[in-house]
Amino acid sequence: MTSPHAKKMAAFKVCVIPSDLKEAHRPKELVMQALRRKGFSEQDIFGIKLALEEALTNAVKHGNRNDSTKTVTVRYRVTTRQVVLVVRDEGPGFEPEQVPDCRQPDRLPLPNGRGIMLIRAYMDEVSFCDNGRELYLVKHRFGKASAHD
Repeated sequence: MTSPHAKKMAAFKVCVIPSDLKEAHRPKELVMQALRRKGFSEQDIFGIKLALEEALTNAVKHGNRNDSTKTVTVRYRVTTRQVVLVVRDEGPGFEPEQVPDCRQPDRLPLPNGRGIMLIRAYMDEVSFCDNGRELYLVKHRFGKASAHD
């Protein structure tokens, strides 16, 4: 694993799903339950759910190219202070900088291309690792991260 905080990954829960959007509800439900147990606000839960939905959709459709023989792995850690999500697909990867800005006038009428923008809007930290195969997301509950998170 090549995520920015790989040493802490052992404390993460893991959910592996087939590369099928019908299966995406499983990791979302697990994460939403954990967020509610830790007392996250409904506003934060909404944004995190939306970001996770977009990440899962991108992993299945663009990463794994709807190949049902591949999987999507979601690692997550929820504390009272933050949630960290790592979504990994088995696709060929991509360069996030090469994704066109969906806010450009010529891109506005197109039905796709908004996922990365939404993820960045709702999460506090977004990192693409391993040539875009892994997406690392963080949402801080109380603002800036502390050294204990």
